[in-house]
Amino acid sequence: MQARNSRIGLILFFVYLLLYGGFVLANTFWPKTMEATPLAGVNVAILSGFGLIIAAFVLALVYGMMCNSAEDDS
Repeated sequence: MQARNSRIGLILFFVYLLLYGGFVLANTFWPKTMEATPLAGVNVAILSGFGLIIAAFVLALVYGMMCNSAEDDS
């Protein structure tokens, strides 16, 4: 079970790594896009940064639920 939980954790880590990499690439190569203010004067960089924080919490919840369901199956 510990190996399964580790595998789940690594998969979710790489999902977050892709999200963060996209954020960094967008800021690097499309800074004008990230400066746009689509919502209440808040720029895209700030909104996507908050999106990354929310994604981290969601992935943590998914990890917890998946690990708990594995314990229930045993």
